[in-house]
Amino acid sequence: MNALIILLVAIAVLVCGYVFYGGWLAKQWGIDPNRPTPAHEFEDGKDYVPAAPYVVLGHHFSSIAGAGPINGPIQAAIFGWVPVLLWVLIGGIFFGAMHDFGALFASIRHKGQTLATVIAENIDDTAKKLFCIFSYLTLILVVAAFASIVASTFAVAPVPTDDAAKAVAVETGNLANMRTAMISVLFIVVAVIYGVITRGRKIPAAANIVSALAIIVVVVALGYNLPVIALDNTTWMILVGLYILVASVAPVWILLQPRDYLSSYLLYGMIALALVGIIGAGVMGNAASLDIPAFTGFSAAAGTSKVAASGFLFPALFITIACGAISGFHSLVASGTTSKQLDREAEAQPIAYGGMLLECLVAVISLCAVAFVFSGYMDGTYASPTQVFAAGLSQMLACVPGLAGAESVAYALLVLAVSVFCLTSLDTATRLGRYMFQELFTPHGMEASDLTGWRAVLVNPWVATIITVVLGVGLGMTGYQLVWPLFGAANQLLAALGLLAVCAWLGNAGRNNKMFYFPMAFMMVVTLTSLALTVWAKIGLLAAGTMDAATVLQLVIGVLLMVFAVILAVKGCKTIFGKKRVA
Repeated sequence: MNALIILLVAIAVLVCGYVFYGGWLAKQWGIDPNRPTPAHEFEDGKDYVPAAPYVVLGHHFSSIAGAGPINGPIQAAIFGWVPVLLWVLIGGIFFGAMHDFGALFASIRHKGQTLATVIAENIDDTAKKLFCIFSYLTLILVVAAFASIVASTFAVAPVPTDDAAKAVAVETGNLANMRTAMISVLFIVVAVIYGVITRGRKIPAAANIVSALAIIVVVVALGYNLPVIALDNTTWMILVGLYILVASVAPVWILLQPRDYLSSYLLYGMIALALVGIIGAGVMGNAASLDIPAFTGFSAAAGTSKVAASGFLFPALFITIACGAISGFHSLVASGTTSKQLDREAEAQPIAYGGMLLECLVAVISLCAVAFVFSGYMDGTYASPTQVFAAGLSQMLACVPGLAGAESVAYALLVLAVSVFCLTSLDTATRLGRYMFQELFTPHGMEASDLTGWRAVLVNPWVATIITVVLGVGLGMTGYQLVWPLFGAANQLLAALGLLAVCAWLGNAGRNNKMFYFPMAFMMVVTLTSLALTVWAKIGLLAAGTMDAATVLQLVIGVLLMVFAVILAVKGCKTIFGKKRVA
């Protein structure tokens, strides 16, 4: 494998996909640049706040990325680089980017409401309730996992006294975590100040971008050199919970928009750093002939590597590589927060379709990273995909003449970028969880302000957010790993349902929706197959008498997910292939 050739081919394919297929979809669906968007039509200074396209892209990309485009391709590399690359490119262009673009467009044409409303208006209210429950459970898992990941990248651990080598390792890790925590806290503080200062002011794009870059340099430099916050994991979990509680209720202009906008430049910087490393290592010959196999076979045994996927290529590959090719979480972001900030309808393609292809590029970069350290990946040298990602790219960067001494700094910055990915996704997921919880208890056709009694209490923004935070962070502190093995299938099943929702609406609106048929059917088969294999394995454990509480919980949730998905699929197909309704 030649990493440089893989990178250049991938970039060319992704650009062609955006120009030709993305442009064709915009024409087929009837994107109208002159039509007012919900951000203007329903502007309330809180959730509906129009913003410049580069600001909205910063929020959208920061929110959808998370750790998915890094973890997925690295774990799936156990099957070889060819299956990973093919699914990232084909899945990204024809599945994921269309899914994200469609979800955003459908939400724009439904007053900026979530896909739950799209389903209620184009399928029925029962389907909406099932979708809300399904989405909310998935979001609780996201909050639990990302809160735990963020806390672990901030927390310091006790330094052992009986082993000098272990003590040095722990102290080194603690210092890195303290730096990450300090930089992240400074980002939050600066974002609030930035949001207040820029609120309501027409700042030229060039000045806005230059000031953002200057702020990032200062914040990173201060946080890296003044790591003064040293807290344990439990304390950080509590603080993260309080942060997302406030961040998810506060007006988007005061924290979500400016923080995600500023953070996005750190993520763009990570991509630029990675490109320099891959190109440099390729030109110098270090990445010209990597030892990762093109294809290793149709199955991967468990335990082959500490961070590798396992199981049969179908469906494991398509479940493991989630955000790098298609992810249901993206539809919730696109229809939950991004649609309420979009200034013009014509910006939907670059932000949603283009944002997804940018994530595909991150997935390809992750593939190049794991390929460069493949032997260490296989022998378990690296304990997590984040370490694989940071090690691979920093070692590539060290191959560039004059940058050999920058490896340790690059490693720290790459780990920081991954942490930022998770933190931005975390507070967005919490806000989305609040939306879904409110929609679940709001009858179709009614507004939250119309409700009385217990419904009015539950849909209160603070109440809905507190419930979401307590469930998510509580699960993260007590062991979200109990149900996490089901997250991949649940997330991809959510993608299939997102495709189904947009397909149903386009059909009712009399627009071409046939491009959705194969992707939604394929994703439904993939995820139901994965869930069926999981359920069958748990039943086998039950028959053998080796079931524990975690296995029982996974079995119950797996069955429920399958039942919900089948009901929604049947209802959706009746709408799509039955008598068309007037939109």
